[in-house]
Amino acid sequence: HIISCLHFWVIEMHVDGFRFDLASILGRDQNGDPLSNPPMVEMIAEDPILSHTKMIAEAWDAAGLYQVGSFSTSGRWAEWNGKFRDDVRAFMCGHEGTVSSLATRIAGSSDLFQKSLRRPYNSINFVTSHDGFTLHDLVSYNTKHNLENGEDNRDGYDHEISWNSGHEGRTDDAATNVLRARRVRSMAIILLLSQGVPMVLAGDEFGRTQKGNNNAYCHDSPLNWIDWSLKEKNQDLFRFFRLLIQLRKNHPIFRRSDFFPDLPHELHHPIRWQSTQPDTGDWSDSAKSLAFLLDGQGAEGRPDNDFFVMLNGHHSKAERFTAPNPISNGRWRKIIDTAAPPPLDFLEGSKGILLTSNKNIKVEPMGAVVLISALN
Repeated sequence: HIISCLHFWVIEMHVDGFRFDLASILGRDQNGDPLSNPPMVEMIAEDPILSHTKMIAEAWDAAGLYQVGSFSTSGRWAEWNGKFRDDVRAFMCGHEGTVSSLATRIAGSSDLFQKSLRRPYNSINFVTSHDGFTLHDLVSYNTKHNLENGEDNRDGYDHEISWNSGHEGRTDDAATNVLRARRVRSMAIILLLSQGVPMVLAGDEFGRTQKGNNNAYCHDSPLNWIDWSLKEKNQDLFRFFRLLIQLRKNHPIFRRSDFFPDLPHELHHPIRWQSTQPDTGDWSDSAKSLAFLLDGQGAEGRPDNDFFVMLNGHHSKAERFTAPNPISNGRWRKIIDTAAPPPLDFLEGSKGILLTSNKNIKVEPMGAVVLISALN
């Protein structure tokens, strides 16, 4: 019956993709025990009528089966990467012990998908979804506010990995709102410039809020509707997302079909990690800064620019980074600084600031800065 329904949606309604909610239930037998090779999961992957559709699994279920990275060995299945969500959130909340795992997520989550010969694009990267906080609420609330759901705030997820940036909920405090805007943009950078397939929750691109409700499915009201007036009200944020998406589309370096090779440090490598200084990574639990250089010659399809991305996960401490020289022997232009006021937060194309020195590049707390190689 499941296959027949999928056929109907593809043949009659021309649907080109499906996301399977709590998909791990498809891998249980009649007694509820997990199967090693679930026939339904394999049938969907091998069905000829479904061969040109996208198949995305939420690779866990309500009974606690968690299969991110192991839901299927078939390249036909992509999976919601819940570990990407959690690791990005933890870093951007200032948690310790997050730098190493964040780097793994940025590089495409090879720890989850490479062992089954799958690719970075089998990972659906996301920070927020219809389950839980919106991106605006993620930086505005420490706890869920679900009383309007009529269940005494018992419903909804209790462990959002969020930080309210210093004040719970709506505030007129200018410093808090500036920090929130910076954190939203920094998480957008991590999401859109990581290897894998990015997923953006509708409305996050212009600051949609559910006022701290992380389980608003039961509301057919403005609380749960998309308020399109926010697109105009928060046009600076919408512009930032639009330009960031365009940057990803324009540069194949962010869309690898293979994982980065595991090469010795001294050999030429398409991605190079560091802390605040070149060739000096800090993977300790106390580390809260991370930077990486992407070699444009390692891009797929055509040579690309080099990129250098700097991330600061400190709550209140600015960091100063030294960038390595571009591999292309050009100079760096600063195109994104999430701490700069709009429209200086994202400078389009040749409008980027040509750096005269690779040293002392300041990245504000919870901020991100992106450089692109320039030949002049």
